[in-house]
Amino acid sequence: MRASARSPDGVARMVVRMSQISLVVAALLAAVLQGASLAERAGHETRAAGAPPAGPSELTVAQLVGQHMIFAYDGLVPPPALKRRIARGEAAGVILFARNIRSAGQVRDVMRGLQAIPRPRGLRAPLVVMVDQEGGPVRRLPGAPARAAADVSTAARARADGRAAARTLRDAGVNMDLAPVADVGRPGSALVNERRIYASSAGAVATLAGAFAQGLRAGGVRATAKHYPGFGAATVNTDSAPARVTASLQTLRDVDARPFAALVDARVDAVMLSTAIYPAVDPLPAAFASRWVTDELRGRLGFRGVSMTDDLGTPAVQSFGTIADRAVLAVKAGIDLPLFSSTYLNGVRAAEGLLAAARRGDLDRALLGAQAKRVLALRAKLPLVPAARR
Repeated sequence: MRASARSPDGVARMVVRMSQISLVVAALLAAVLQGASLAERAGHETRAAGAPPAGPSELTVAQLVGQHMIFAYDGLVPPPALKRRIARGEAAGVILFARNIRSAGQVRDVMRGLQAIPRPRGLRAPLVVMVDQEGGPVRRLPGAPARAAADVSTAARARADGRAAARTLRDAGVNMDLAPVADVGRPGSALVNERRIYASSAGAVATLAGAFAQGLRAGGVRATAKHYPGFGAATVNTDSAPARVTASLQTLRDVDARPFAALVDARVDAVMLSTAIYPAVDPLPAAFASRWVTDELRGRLGFRGVSMTDDLGTPAVQSFGTIADRAVLAVKAGIDLPLFSSTYLNGVRAAEGLLAAARRGDLDRALLGAQAKRVLALRAKLPLVPAARR
């Protein structure tokens, strides 16, 4: 006769069965935890493991400031001081130039090392790794795209160039391209002469720059539309000298800013502000003018991504105070990432200037927090360095 569930034999069998089930569950849980641990240890080859991005209120002032900072450096190896900043959660990323590059594999190994640096909880999202890879003469990494913007006449070609650029960059562990150039060309323009502008028609530039950005995104790399509100009428490059664009506000809106409006509508991740002066609107360079950064770009165009400046270490803006002064001017205007591309020391000076301004109350914590939140949201979307090819 079969024992009932309430008999001593039945109870014993139930206890054994429950113990067996518990052992199975424990084994499964251990396997899951082991897998999670392995995935976390391999996080430099996948997306970042750990907690979601920190909210601004959880960050120290130094970490808030750090989310505004993209650091340059000299040579093939990042300085130990930069690695320590990353470990403290006081850097949003790095910008690379030819001086940092020997080969794609070398860059990939270096970037994997930076991405693997342990960071505070909530700040473990991938670092931004950016370069100028427009195509043609402006390519920091060897490889595609070979065509300059001036040689591109169809959306299909522009999209293919964006995909090709993404392959070049991803292979090197780069996740953000400082491209496309969305400026509308004029006769005698410095960037037209450098073959960096797609066309002299706002509609054509919007189509071609938009297609390049689509290609980048399809290849896993984030795009940056530059140089808002439009630099295609400037006859001198701001890398070399101060520049003024004397167009009216209406022309700037209807012509020069039109491709940027299209890219904003397509949800481009970042927009770079020009360091030229547009006297019809503001006596300050666009990168220092809240009229452009906050009122026009965010207010009128509805941009919700990350704003950054062109290099603030160039002759175009040297008359606007020290490195620290320029960083503060940009952030007060609403800029998320003030770029200083020449040396690591310039980035340090900028960060120290922002930190000092925040501590004495010249920079509002709420403003810094809103800007850091946008940068952290971008970082959360980024892929990490791919595994080495075998």
